[in-house]
This record gives sequence, C-alpha cells and structure tokens, in this order.
Amino acid sequence: MTTTISRLYDNHSDAQAAVTKLEAAGVPHSDISIVANNSDGWFDGKKDRDGDGVDDRAEAAGTGAGVGAGIGGAAGLLAGLGLLAIPGLGPVVAAGWLAATAVGAAAGAATGGLVGALTQAGVSDDEAPLYAEGVRRGGSLVTAKVADVDKTRLEAVLDTSSVNLRDRSAAWQKSGWTGYDPASQPYGADEVRKERALYR
Repeated sequence: MTTTISRLYDNHSDAQAAVTKLEAAGVPHSDISIVANNSDGWFDGKKDRDGDGVDDRAEAAGTGAGVGAGIGGAAGLLAGLGLLAIPGLGPVVAAGWLAATAVGAAAGAATGGLVGALTQAGVSDDEAPLYAEGVRRGGSLVTAKVADVDKTRLEAVLDTSSVNLRDRSAAWQKSGWTGYDPASQPYGADEVRKERALYR
C-alpha cells in the first residue's frame, strides 16, 4: 500500500533540497512532484545541474557533447522542471505526476487544479487548499507517493525546513484570509517578495 506525503517550503531551494533527499532515501523520481511559484521569475529555464553557474546546454554546445548521464541521470526529478500556468496559482515551475494531474484537472474543469489533484492523491480536504494557498503566496510544494511502511521515515526527511502548515494558515487568517479561492488573482512578484519576507 502507498500513501501520499506533502510539505510546503518558503522557497524553491528548500523544496529542491527536499526532493534531492527523497531521491537519496530511495524514492523514485517518478513518485515525487514539485510545484513552485514562479511569479518573481526565479526560474528562467536554464539547466545548471552541475552548479557552476553556466547553463549546461551551452556547455554541451561549446564542447560538442551532450549533457552526460553523470549530470542528467543524477539530477532525477529536478532535471524535468518546466514552466506551467495553473489557474489560481499563476506561473509555476513544476515536475512530476502531481503537476500533470493538476494541469489536466484544470483543463477539464474538474475539481480545481492543484486542490483537486491533491485530494485525488489522498491529501485531506482540509490540507489540500492550504497547500494551494501556500503555493499561490510564493511557496513550493513537494509531494511524494511512498510505501506506508516508509511514511514516518520519509516525512521526517521532508520536515527539515518545511513550513508548519497549521501555524502558517493561522497567520493568514489573522490578516483576513478566509480560505483558498481558485478564482482569486495569483500573487505578483512584489506580493510574493513581501510574503516571503514575512517568514524569513
């Protein structure tokens, strides 16, 4: 039996680190998804998997070689990051099964994009809208399908630097938020920067 685990992160770097840790813990990248807000344009589509500050595709073109398995193969899920637009969330960078389900649900006018995809995957009706609101406000969501016996161990992996969802939603409510609305306007770059600054 499998279960779905999810965590929200304030920034894409923490979410990417969580994905890398999940892969290192043995979770196949086909069972992991990431959906990260890109309203501030942090992701420009470059591929710098070796971390040297140069787009890997440019390096490969310069040497006449393809991006090697040592870079591409080890990068797992993060190698497949791409830009998407999800209604209610705006521009996101995403990869994995959840992103495909969210886009499909939105296109088919099913129960609403990311919230519908999360609930279909087994995330509770209470938590799914909170995760969607977190992404709308600039956060990054990591979701994984894991074996029931590994749930506690892998949740501990995800808990490092993740947002306490209950505390965060309580803070939103104190500022007047009444619940996730898929018809609400996505946050712009300035709003995302201000939101992230609140929790640094």
